[in-house]
Amino acid sequence: MIKQFQGVYTALVTPFDKEGSIDTSALENLIKFNIKEGVTGLVPCGTTGESPTLSHNEHNRVIEVVIKCANDRVPVIAGTGSNCTAEAIALSQHAERSGASAILSVNPYYNKPPQEGLYRHFRAIADSVGIPVILYNIKTRTGVNLETSTLIRLANDCKNIIGVKEASGDMNQIRDVIVRSAPSGFTVLSGDDNLAFEVVKAGGDGVISVASNIIPRQMAKFVGSALDGHYKLAERYEKALSPFFKALFIETNPIPIKYMLSLQGKCEEAYRLPLCELRPESKAKVKAVLEELELI
Repeated sequence: MIKQFQGVYTALVTPFDKEGSIDTSALENLIKFNIKEGVTGLVPCGTTGESPTLSHNEHNRVIEVVIKCANDRVPVIAGTGSNCTAEAIALSQHAERSGASAILSVNPYYNKPPQEGLYRHFRAIADSVGIPVILYNIKTRTGVNLETSTLIRLANDCKNIIGVKEASGDMNQIRDVIVRSAPSGFTVLSGDDNLAFEVVKAGGDGVISVASNIIPRQMAKFVGSALDGHYKLAERYEKALSPFFKALFIETNPIPIKYMLSLQGKCEEAYRLPLCELRPESKAKVKAVLEELELI
C-alpha cells in the first residue's frame, strides 16, 4: 500500500493576542510561512496548539482557518482528541465537514482507561468519520500508553485508522510497530523532533514537528534526507539542530516555541493559564541558541 502521510507536519502553535483572543492574522502568516518553506502538512489543535484551553467554538474555528488558508496546498491533519469520546467524535466530524485531510486523536487523558477502553474509544471515533485517523500515543501527557497489541487491533479492525504519532519515547515499542506488527501501509510518525531521525531510520515515515514552526525548511531537508536514505547527511543535520531541539523542551511545550516565535515577531508571547512565560534563566538560554543559529 502507498502511505498517505510521510514527511514533516508542523504541529502549529495557536497564537493569542495581548487580550488572550486567538490571533487569526498571526496564525495565517505562520501557515503561509510553513507552506512556503516546504513542510509536508499542518497539524492544528494538538498539544503545541494549546487545545485543552480552547473552547469548542475556538477549536473548530482554528481548524477552519487552517484549512481555508492552506487551500489544498498541503494536507491538514486536525487535532480532535479529547478524554470524552462524545466530544472527540463531535470535533472529528466537524473537522471532516470542514475539509480536513485526516484527524489526529490523542489518548484520553486523566481518565486512564484500560486497553479495552482505549480500543472502544478510538473505534467509536474512527467509525464516526470517513477520513483517515492517526492515533497519538503520548503517555507522559495522558497517563496511559497505547499498547502495540491495542494499536494493531485497531488498525486491523478500522480501515481508516492508518497511522500513529508516536511520542512514547520508547524506541523499542516504536520499532516493534514498524518492523513486526503494523499492517502494510501503516504510517508511523515521530512525535519528538529529537527522535525523528531514529524513527525514520527504523522504517518510520517522518515527524509531527514542533521545531518546524521556526525552522520548516531545515526540518524538511533533515527529514527528507533521512527518508531518502542519506543517513550521513541526516546525521549532520541532526547534530547541527540538536541544541535547538534541546531548547524547545527546556520547559513545557509550547512555552519555549512561542517565546521563540515572539522573538521573531511572529506572535505575541501570550499563553492561557495554566501555561505561563518561561523563567528568565530559560529565556536567556533559548535566546542564546537562536542567536547562535542566526534565527534572530
